Amino acid sequence: MIYNFNLGIGWASSGVEYAQAYRAKALRRIGREAKFIFTDMFPRDNIQHMTANIGFEDSEIIWLYTFFTDCKTAPVSYTLGDLQKTFGNKNFTFSRDGAKAKYTFTDTNIYYTVYLVDDTGDLVHRVEMVAGGCLIRKDYFTYCRIYSEYYGPLDKQAHLYQRRFFNEDGTTAYEEIIDGDVVMYQFPDRLLCSKEELVGYMVSCLGLTEKDIVIVDRTTGIGQSIMQNAGSAHIVMPIHADHFSEGSTNEDYILWNNYYEYAFSQHNRVDFYITATDAQKDLLKEQFEHYIGAAPGIVTIPVGSLDQLKYPQNGRTPHSLITASRLAGEKHVDWIIEAVAAAKERIPDITLDIYGKGGEEQRLTELIDQYGCRDYVRLRGQQNLTEVYKNYEAYVSGSTSEGFGLTLMEAVGSGLPIIGFDVRYGNQNFIDDNENGYKIAVNSKMEKRERVEQLTACIIRLFTEADIENMHLHSYEKAQNYLTVEVEKRWADLIDQMI
Repeated sequence: MIYNFNLGIGWASSGVEYAQAYRAKALRRIGREAKFIFTDMFPRDNIQHMTANIGFEDSEIIWLYTFFTDCKTAPVSYTLGDLQKTFGNKNFTFSRDGAKAKYTFTDTNIYYTVYLVDDTGDLVHRVEMVAGGCLIRKDYFTYCRIYSEYYGPLDKQAHLYQRRFFNEDGTTAYEEIIDGDVVMYQFPDRLLCSKEELVGYMVSCLGLTEKDIVIVDRTTGIGQSIMQNAGSAHIVMPIHADHFSEGSTNEDYILWNNYYEYAFSQHNRVDFYITATDAQKDLLKEQFEHYIGAAPGIVTIPVGSLDQLKYPQNGRTPHSLITASRLAGEKHVDWIIEAVAAAKERIPDITLDIYGKGGEEQRLTELIDQYGCRDYVRLRGQQNLTEVYKNYEAYVSGSTSEGFGLTLMEAVGSGLPIIGFDVRYGNQNFIDDNENGYKIAVNSKMEKRERVEQLTACIIRLFTEADIENMHLHSYEKAQNYLTVEVEKRWADLIDQMI
């Protein structure tokens, strides 16, 4: 079995979660059974809805908190009718506003607020119970009640002091006792005094042997517990981002990215580190030798793959740009918007479609309004882009750091030239300057204004001077290396080396 460990997942997932989804698909196709373990709490969403959203199968998912119960990963199927059956003979009134409903119990000071899966259905995700104006409990459901949270008033606020996790038949599997940042887990036969201990206990319950592989995608708060309890299993550590700080590194000292510092300190226990590009593999190998005097196993496996190359059926929209990412500050989508607004003076029919969700969405909406470009710069939200890239002429990125860049791979798989900054590792991996796009030279002292000006100049150059058809062809050539059959072979070869 191959166990993959991560922290969280969301509707606007990061590249790590999408990398895991690609991996799940590759492992399925080569006949290797895999589980994907998530260790964060998910009080606002059912984990199944988020994992299914990006392509995981329910049978592949393990959630830390239901691992110790017999509840399965499943979509929500508990209904308002099921909830009402628990009311007995109590009289109540009912009201609803979209995805939120309210039950008020007649002649009492109790009401329930129900959070539904969507605006129109009757599927219940959670119920908040209020008595005497105080929140006292929240119940969470899939096909049954999976856990409850208990609250008491403290300093005029609802204070969470306990969670109780249930089996399918409603019996208690275990409890979490909470006092601020201090947590304990009470099982019938043991008391665990931290979440790290809970993770370690779960790993020990897996019964790992030398026939198992443990892939740790994120180590923060869980890496040590996993490795201490993994027994004779093989350990693999993917590197999802730039692994060191260049500005704080010199000939005698290297400052590792804090996400990977622990992983690198355990190089004697790690079978393989996985990088997404050969450039990062070569650099990491050189740094291990220079700074640590070690030569651990390091392999390159792209974090994604292309089932096939995508070609437009009805031609591409002239002068159309696409970008896709989490709408987060480090992606610098604002620079792209400003550059496209400036380029419109030279390219009147230019368009930019922005795909993704994230915390910057409101700010980007306001920026679009500020520049008066709502009719040609559009926020498209989160979508499956498999058949979308091919309709555009080019891809543009404002990011200044990409460990790989799944969207870059998907873009070249649809023949798109790419405009982006000359930064490790994704842009350098997917852009051959002047052949399938432009790499913009950049340094830490370059101001935003200059970066936007350079993006603007490259956009204008692409649409007014470049042989864009040849650029399309060159991108297709580069994409050949990322076809699924090639990536699957790399995974199969790595697994065979270990077991």
